Amino acid sequence: MERQGQCIAVVSGKGGTGKTSFVSCVGAALAVSGRQVLCLDCDVGLRNLDLALGLTDRALMDFSDVAQGRCTLRDAVVEHPKVPGLYLLTAPARLRGRAVTQTQMQALLREVRTRFDYCLLDAPAGLGSGFQLATCGADRCIVVTTADASSLRDAQHTVMELEHFPNGSLHLVVNRVRKKMLRSMHATLDDAIDKAGLPLLGVVPEDDGLNLCLNRGVPILLADGLLAAAAYRNIAIRIQGGRVPLLRIR
Repeated sequence: MERQGQCIAVVSGKGGTGKTSFVSCVGAALAVSGRQVLCLDCDVGLRNLDLALGLTDRALMDFSDVAQGRCTLRDAVVEHPKVPGLYLLTAPARLRGRAVTQTQMQALLREVRTRFDYCLLDAPAGLGSGFQLATCGADRCIVVTTADASSLRDAQHTVMELEHFPNGSLHLVVNRVRKKMLRSMHATLDDAIDKAGLPLLGVVPEDDGLNLCLNRGVPILLADGLLAAAAYRNIAIRIQGGRVPLLRIR
């Protein structure tokens, strides 16, 4: 039977919310659970997903090469050497010729669904053409925000751009949450949910060990004792339809 995977766009209204680390970590968690996972970097020119995955300079071809027929999907993807089932399809380092159209991206994602259980699309920050390209063929979207007021406002604007997605296909992740920050802002996670207007998929605590892992190109799930790793595992379980309690940070 032909595989019919899901394509999930990971988006944010502003930079610095931790989208790329989210894609790399949740992608690894899904792969560790036995899924075939593709992490697709949609940030043309500013790509960083290869760094987060520890796959720098391994990818010779990018998604534009596949979408515009210069190579096959099989030839373009790179498998992680330490996490079987985890693959990267990188973005172009610079735009060459015509930009990939939404029709071409949709066709690419139709092929991706036949080869992978999950595809996580790392959208560029903001609501421009890269955002539109990442979301045009997605089945679901995850809006990543932090708990600060400006990030929550941008998350609201992002949700407005995703109104064409059906109910149940949009979720919120509150990232980089610190106890002291929440107390000083007199904020709660419920406030974040209400302001963004989306159901909460997960909460990821600020974890100083995460940046160390990302800078070394080591998947966080292979490191011991990181609080964020448990949050990413829980999110991966929920993405697959499982039920686990939310990690509450008080």
